[in-house]
Amino acid sequence: MDSFPHIFLALTVVATAVMAASAAIQARRFELDLFGATVLGVVTAVGGGTLRDLLVGRVPVFWVEDTTFLFVAVPVAIASYFVARGMPGGNGQRLRLLMYLDAIGLALFTLTGVQVALEAGVSPVIAVVIGCVTGTAGGMIRDLLCNITPSVLREDLYATLSLAGGAVYLGLVEWLGDPAATLVGFGLILVARLVLLWARPVSE
Repeated sequence: MDSFPHIFLALTVVATAVMAASAAIQARRFELDLFGATVLGVVTAVGGGTLRDLLVGRVPVFWVEDTTFLFVAVPVAIASYFVARGMPGGNGQRLRLLMYLDAIGLALFTLTGVQVALEAGVSPVIAVVIGCVTGTAGGMIRDLLCNITPSVLREDLYATLSLAGGAVYLGLVEWLGDPAATLVGFGLILVARLVLLWARPVSE
């Protein structure tokens, strides 16, 4: 990971942004106010990474050490709330957008989770598991706070895709290097998740 710290930072920032956006859209779907949407956006955006850091003993956790992530999550959540408010309800448009954003966040946070875990010195198998926890925990927090069953508990392939993407990254990183292995792992998780989403009807 030392060979591309700027790419790693960019991935984490983008992951933070998309998860904050997904949470703000969820907040609007469940008629939370702007403050509630912002809180939901922030805890969703940093939740997976916080759990990851605590599991590997990395303290202070990433958003305490670098407040960039809070400065990204808050405005993105606010902007996404207003975007969602302008979208018509009842036709599945907001839910589908939420799911697309969640798919991106799942892929990005899974891979950054694996990378942080490896840097912390855990075994490869545990690194893949921590990657899955990082990728899925934010969405779980978002859904639980909205009093709905998280996707990871309803869809068998949600966590499976995360584990598979992390394993692919781990298998390729020694041969392709971090950037290429990250791209392949990201593509695998994202494309597979999007295919599953496109294959099923969505309604509010």
